[in-house]
Amino acid sequence: TIFYYLYTVNSIGAHAPRQHPDPIFSYHFLLYLMNKKIIYLALGLVLVGATGCNKKLGQFKSSFFSTVPTPLETVGENVPGTVKGSIPAKFMVKNAKVTATPVISWKTASGNDSEVLAKPVIFQGEDVRANGQVVDYKNGGNVSIPFSVAYNPGMSSSELFLDFTVDQNGKIYRLPRVKVGYGVVATSTLASAKTVTPALAKDDFQKVITEKYSADIHFLINQANIRANQTNKADYIDLNKRLMEANQAPNQEIAAININSYASPEGSYDFNEKLAQKREKNTTSLVENQLKKDKISEFGELTSSFTPEDWEGFEKLVEKSNIQDKDLILSVLRMYPDPQQREREIRNLSSVFDELADQILPQLRYSRVMAQINVLGKSDQELVELYNTNPKKLTEEEMLYVATLTDDNMKKMDVYNTAAEIHSKDYRTFNNLGMTQYIAGDYAGAKANFEHARRLNPAAKEPEMNLGLISMLAHDYAKANEQIGAAAGVPESADAMGVYYLSQGDVQKAINSFGDAKTNNAALAHILARNYTTAQEILAKVAAPDATTSYLKAIVAARTNNESGVLSNLRDAAKADSALLARAKSDLEFANFNLSNL
Repeated sequence: TIFYYLYTVNSIGAHAPRQHPDPIFSYHFLLYLMNKKIIYLALGLVLVGATGCNKKLGQFKSSFFSTVPTPLETVGENVPGTVKGSIPAKFMVKNAKVTATPVISWKTASGNDSEVLAKPVIFQGEDVRANGQVVDYKNGGNVSIPFSVAYNPGMSSSELFLDFTVDQNGKIYRLPRVKVGYGVVATSTLASAKTVTPALAKDDFQKVITEKYSADIHFLINQANIRANQTNKADYIDLNKRLMEANQAPNQEIAAININSYASPEGSYDFNEKLAQKREKNTTSLVENQLKKDKISEFGELTSSFTPEDWEGFEKLVEKSNIQDKDLILSVLRMYPDPQQREREIRNLSSVFDELADQILPQLRYSRVMAQINVLGKSDQELVELYNTNPKKLTEEEMLYVATLTDDNMKKMDVYNTAAEIHSKDYRTFNNLGMTQYIAGDYAGAKANFEHARRLNPAAKEPEMNLGLISMLAHDYAKANEQIGAAAGVPESADAMGVYYLSQGDVQKAINSFGDAKTNNAALAHILARNYTTAQEILAKVAAPDATTSYLKAIVAARTNNESGVLSNLRDAAKADSALLARAKSDLEFANFNLSNL
C-alpha cells in the first residue's frame, strides 16, 4: 500500500496541479508534501518485523552450550546430565519452535557407529504458542536441556551432540548437529550384582562337640558329711561311668571338672559360710578319690567354690513352686536385699515358713559336680579322604564342611553337587551349589538351584537373597529390593543391598547398607562419595582382594593425583584380569596419566 501511494503521489506531483483540481488530488498532494522520512521510517519498521518472524533460523554453535558434568558420569546404570544453552540476542526467530535432542555417539568394538537418543526438549521464539522454554529475540535467553540414557560400555569414548529440528509456521527443517560434550566416566558401573558373593547356607559341623554332665549330692540340715545313699544315686554313678569312658576313648577328653557347694539361707550367715565351705571340701575329696580309684589322671582343671546362702536358688525354686503365698515371698526377697533381714521377714510369714522348710530349703543343701567332656570329630584329612573314597559315609554337616576346605570354586561345586545327590532334602546343598554356579557365571543354573532350595525350605533366607541377585541381573529392581530385604540378617545381604542402592544411584543409602563391610562394593560407594581415605582403608582390608580391588585402588590413586599408585595398581589389576587393562586405557579416570608402559 505504501509503495502504491508513493507511486501515485510522485506521478501526480510530476504534473501541474492546475490540470487536476479534484479534491482527491489535493489529498494526495498533501501526502506528497509530508516529510518523506516518516514514510521511510514506517517502511523500515515493517522490514524489521519481517526479519524477526520470516527469516530461517541460523545454525547453532557449540559455544552457545555447556554440559554439566563434563565429562559425563554414570549414576547407577544411567548417564544423566544437563546441557545449558545461552542463546545470543537477535538469534532466536520469533516464530521458530526448536526441538533439541541430546545424542550420545560412539564407535563399537567392530568400528561401527552407534548412538542413543535422549528425550527431546523444546524451546521457542516469543510468538510461538507452545509449552517450550521461551527465548527472546531482542535479548536472547537461556535454555536447559536435561537428559538421561541407559549406559553402554562403549560410551567411555563417546561424544555428546544436540540435534535440532525447527518448525516455523508448519515449515519443518533440520539444522546441523552441534557437539556439546564428550566421554562418560563409568566408575559406578563397577558395582555389578555379579560382584556380590551369594549367601552361603552354613554347615553345623563341629570339630569339637562339648558335652556336659552333672550330679548332685544333698546334705542334711546343718551337716556336711556325705552319705552313702548319695554316692549310690544313678546320676552320680552315670557321671563317673562317663568320665571313665572319656578317659579311655581316643577321640574324647575331659576338659574340666567343677564343684559348687551351697547352704540353704536360714540361720546365721557365719554358720552357713563355714557349713558350705565344709561341704565343698568334703565333695572335692570325694571326687579326687574317685578319680584316683578310676585311674583318671588327665581331666583338665578341677575347680571348686561355695555359696554360703543360696538366695538365687531359693528364688528360682519358689517361682517354680505351687506354694500359695509365693508372690508374697518373692516380693519380700525383692524388697529386702540384706540376707539377715530377708530371713527374718520370711520367718515372720509363719503361715508359709513350714511349707518352705519342707519343700524348698532341703533342695538348697547340696554340692553339684559338673564335668565337661570334649568329643573330637574327624580331622580335615580324614573327612577329605572319606569324601574321595566313600562320600555316602559322611553326614550332611560333614559334607557341607568338606566344601569349605577348598578355595577352588569348581571343587566346591563338585562337593555340593554330590551333597545334593546324597542329601537331596537339605535345602543348603542346592543353595550352595547355586552359589558356586553363580560365581562361575552360570546364572541360569544358579537360579534353578536357588528356586529349588526355596521350595525345600520356604522360610530360608539364603536362597531368597540369592534370588534377589538374580532379579538385579534381570534389572527387576523392585523384586530384587523385596527379596533382599526379606533376607535381612544374612551376612551377605548388606553387600547385596548396598549394590542395589548403587544401581539406583543412591550413594548415601548404599554406604549405610554396607555398614562396616570390607568389600570392593563398599569401597566403591565411598569413592563415589569422594571419601577417599575411607575407601583406601576398606580396600586394604578386603578379605580376598582381586582384580577389581586393585582397579579401585588405582582410581583412588588417580583422584588423589598419585601417579605411582595408579600405575602399580593397574599392573596388579591387569595381571589378575587382562580385560581391565583395556578398560583402563579408555577410562577417563586415568585421562591425565600415561598408561602406554602398562
